[in-house]
Amino acid sequence: MCAAMKWIMKFLAWVVACITLAALCGFVGVGLIFAHYNKDLPSFEKLAEYSPPVVTRLYAGDGRLLAEYAKEKRIFVPLSAIPLLVQQAFLAAEDKNFYEHKGIDFMGTLRAVRENITNYGSGRSMVGGSTITQQVVKNFLLTSEKSVERKIKEAILAYRISQVYTKNQILELYLNQIYLGRGSYGVAAAALNYFDKPLNELLVEEAALLAALPKAPNSYNPRTNYQGALVRRNYVLSRMQEDNYLTPEAAQRANSSPILIHERSENEMASADFFAEEVRRKLADMYGSNVLYEGGLTVKTTVNPDMQTNADKALRASLTAYDRRYGYRGAKAKLPSVANWEVDFPARAEEMSVPLFDGQMLAVVLEVLRDKAVIGLSDGTKASIPLSELLWARKDLPNLGVGPQIRQPSDVLAVGDVIIAKPIKDKKELYGLAQIPEINGAMVVMDPHTGRVFAMSGGYSFSGSEFNRATQAKRQPGSAFKPIVYLTALENGFTPATILNDSPIEISQGPGLPMWRPQNYGGSFLGAITLRTGLEKSRNTLTVRLAQMLGISRIINVAKRLGVYEGKVPKNYSMVLGASETTLMKMVTAYSIIANGGRRVKEAMIERIDDRDGTILFRRDDRQCVGCQVPAGSLDINA
Repeated sequence: MCAAMKWIMKFLAWVVACITLAALCGFVGVGLIFAHYNKDLPSFEKLAEYSPPVVTRLYAGDGRLLAEYAKEKRIFVPLSAIPLLVQQAFLAAEDKNFYEHKGIDFMGTLRAVRENITNYGSGRSMVGGSTITQQVVKNFLLTSEKSVERKIKEAILAYRISQVYTKNQILELYLNQIYLGRGSYGVAAAALNYFDKPLNELLVEEAALLAALPKAPNSYNPRTNYQGALVRRNYVLSRMQEDNYLTPEAAQRANSSPILIHERSENEMASADFFAEEVRRKLADMYGSNVLYEGGLTVKTTVNPDMQTNADKALRASLTAYDRRYGYRGAKAKLPSVANWEVDFPARAEEMSVPLFDGQMLAVVLEVLRDKAVIGLSDGTKASIPLSELLWARKDLPNLGVGPQIRQPSDVLAVGDVIIAKPIKDKKELYGLAQIPEINGAMVVMDPHTGRVFAMSGGYSFSGSEFNRATQAKRQPGSAFKPIVYLTALENGFTPATILNDSPIEISQGPGLPMWRPQNYGGSFLGAITLRTGLEKSRNTLTVRLAQMLGISRIINVAKRLGVYEGKVPKNYSMVLGASETTLMKMVTAYSIIANGGRRVKEAMIERIDDRDGTILFRRDDRQCVGCQVPAGSLDINA
């Protein structure tokens, strides 16, 4: 018996020695691993200077959102402004022991290992078991590479960070950095993109959906995988209930609610594509692309959305009316058969890139009758185009010619033609024929006293061409330049009552070139008339004769002072009739100076720019307001 006890004691001592040796080896092994991977770890001190890329926003003059520019759509929100409900949803979904562990949840890691072993070979994705702190490390300091080495580095850094930063600081970094799908970075941007709400208005089920997304933002997108998103959201709700963040009743109500995605209301946004693009270019020139796309600027512009809408419509209407004078250029495409158009045509229309406005739709001609054409619209409904709406569509011929008059719809349309149809106001199911103008143009609306640009239309369609014909296109101003010639005359002793001779004139163009003989519109001459009458009737010959008396250099000098031209301008007499090129914006600015009594006006599209912290970077009105800044406590509100 005694010998047996001795053997047992020796065996136990041997087991303890083996365990101790194994533990010592494990400790040494962990130390060696730590020492190996601790060498090249990135510094986490930059987390203290966290300044994430934030979206730059442009606002119209009435406060509506005009445009957003960002590499990552993010709105930084301090943790104190993030509702507790949202924080709890993410903690329940991602890291229930966040406030207890030191950056690494060993029990959570063991659970993840067990689940991965269970799921091995099932086709399911592996569970990471990463804490929120580890996710912060991965997003800020490491890559998304799936490897043992990265996980070890991640764990080491997570432990270190948890010793330096508070839990609230780490959670704030996480909730503002995490990607949540649909181009949304951070919870504030996601709340707007998914629900068109600020964070403090989110319902329980909405907060749970956001918390469901970090695991796989694209896979759980409710627009493309509604059922998967619903299951994952309800899982988060169950976790919130288990962690006592929700009562069973609240969890049940949220669990039974459908996922409702709300797009941003069009009424809350202003549309001014050419204007916004021009402002974007100005901001890039002023601050550089990095600040523009990452700096979180708040830019208040001068655009008036109502004026912009009217300017766009007026320009399109004018271009369309001009274009119609020169006939119809034919269908956009041709369907070989209309037998199954309800299925075939909507898909075909979806593929066609055609700018459409004011209710216009792509349509296919189904039947051509004696007094109308029956059409199928891209939404699957039927309508008709009466003969009266086709009379303008004479065939477009070379050299600005048009074909014979239209007597029946078959003169214009044929079955299978894919056309643009525009609804006729107050006439249900009746449409007119439309086409995209070949000609283009621009319009600028400016306050002549301040230079504030209220509207800018740079062409028929921004989607069709982003080239801004108001600021980028150099064109001959034509007779619009003549007032500058007459202004030069007034500066040099002429008066509106000065008599000049409107008669034929010829000017030598140089050796070997024919004489230049400018003509008036209509070919007539009025003889002796006043300067005022010459301007009112836009007489070419009188303007050229006046330029001879003044000298081209004086006229060019005035034009440069008004900002119409810069640099060298050809000194020829055709320029006084508007032959030298300039931009529409420069001409509008010049006319504004004249309307402003000669006081200088510079076009302004930006009222004010604030940085992400609310510091004013730029202000259009740079006048000093003496006494505007009143020291705190200097006013008696009870006085």
